[in-house]
Amino acid sequence: MSYLLLDVAFLAVTVVVGAFAWRRRATRRMLPAAGIALAILLVLTAGFDTVMIAVGLVDYAPEHILGTLIGLAPIEDFAYPVAAVVLLPSLWVLLGRRPHDSGVTAHDD
Repeated sequence: MSYLLLDVAFLAVTVVVGAFAWRRRATRRMLPAAGIALAILLVLTAGFDTVMIAVGLVDYAPEHILGTLIGLAPIEDFAYPVAAVVLLPSLWVLLGRRPHDSGVTAHDD
């Protein structure tokens, strides 16, 4: 199995979960925050993956990657930060408390 096929399966699930979360409670300020988080994670992924590959901690079989590299990291490695930026906040929205579930009840005295 190629890493690209694994990425496609993982990202498909991420897109579905992200779409449900977006429909439930999306705001315009989420997009810039996600963009900043994505930029930071992509830079960190490029740096740390390059170091891990350079020291021999991780190795990729050439027949399982596309061949496009950023630093020493195959492009397929960058699907996971993209998925994290979409999936984690989406799960937060879908599994988090609703505004009416705050645990505070109103009492008429």
